[in-house]
Amino acid sequence: MNFKSVLLAAAAAAAATTAQAADLPVAAEPVDYVKVCDAYGARFYYIPGTDTCLRVGGRVRAQYTINDMSDGGNWATPATDGYTFLGRGYLYLDSRTATEWGLLRTFFELEAGASAGAEAAANVNKAFIQWGGWTFGYATSFFDYFTGQTFIGVVDRDFSDVTTNLIAYTAAFGNGFSATISVEEGSFRESGTYDGQRFPDLVGALEVSQGWGGAKLSGALHHVNMTGTPDEELGYAIQGGVVINLPMLSSGSNIAFQAAYADGALSYLNATGADGAAGDTSTGYNIGGGIYYQATSTVGLALDGSYLDVDLANTTNDYTKWAIDGSVVWQPVSGFQIGVDVGYTDTDFDTTGDDENLSAAFRVQRTF
Repeated sequence: MNFKSVLLAAAAAAAATTAQAADLPVAAEPVDYVKVCDAYGARFYYIPGTDTCLRVGGRVRAQYTINDMSDGGNWATPATDGYTFLGRGYLYLDSRTATEWGLLRTFFELEAGASAGAEAAANVNKAFIQWGGWTFGYATSFFDYFTGQTFIGVVDRDFSDVTTNLIAYTAAFGNGFSATISVEEGSFRESGTYDGQRFPDLVGALEVSQGWGGAKLSGALHHVNMTGTPDEELGYAIQGGVVINLPMLSSGSNIAFQAAYADGALSYLNATGADGAAGDTSTGYNIGGGIYYQATSTVGLALDGSYLDVDLANTTNDYTKWAIDGSVVWQPVSGFQIGVDVGYTDTDFDTTGDDENLSAAFRVQRTF
């Protein structure tokens, strides 16, 4: 038998062996099916092979704004834009695991969008870890509470709404009562020009959340280290707010009130100007609130507003500001909203006169 015949015989034997092996039963690989996790609410699923529950969500928003239409505003100034279009997307990742020390949670929110001819840009809106009462990372300041009722908020109302780096501990006492101590990065609260950071802000809060609504009392200490000012100061802010449910109107309706005072810590009022100058500190207060009415199962109406009074240190250009904003939103399908919003502000400076803003916006939004 020549070499060629040997090769042909070997190939035939291999083919026969392969065919017989293919006929044999093969054990199936184990499959980890995704299972619903109902311990933390809707849309959580177990990550296969773990006891961690994950919720993946997001939001896509399109918004069309008519910028300041008041006298002297954008429409009266050829160099400024009379309108702005916006497209924006959000991604939410929320993981939760039950441990012997309490709930272990991580939350991440990414935002990306483009407007006014600019290229799309991405930002991290939230990134924090919670474990057994502790919160670490980039999260909403524990000073903040009520931040508005309206769908868009096309004009700026003066409620503190700041995301900051922090480390905090919350003690829950039962029946909806809790207390929090939070150490927060002071640079997010600087108003005016500061020298280098030395001490973070210290925030404390008492909160209750029950069937009737909720309330919160918070306070903050802020290190005032203004550039060019030889003396450093200790600023502070206090705030109280309450939200009351209105089931007599409809399920989901509520009314809110809030007031704050600050000395050397204008960010806690959402105010502009320097926190201090030449050894003195700026002071101010704000009051505000709003109402939300669930008119039908698919239509919601909202109105909110604020009043701000600021005395700036060592200047004569103190100011007051009032703002009002209203919206109508229609939700024909769960998670899909279409709404309009109109707002007006009037800022009265002691030496430079009034500054008005009248704006309107239309938004289409899908949350999933």
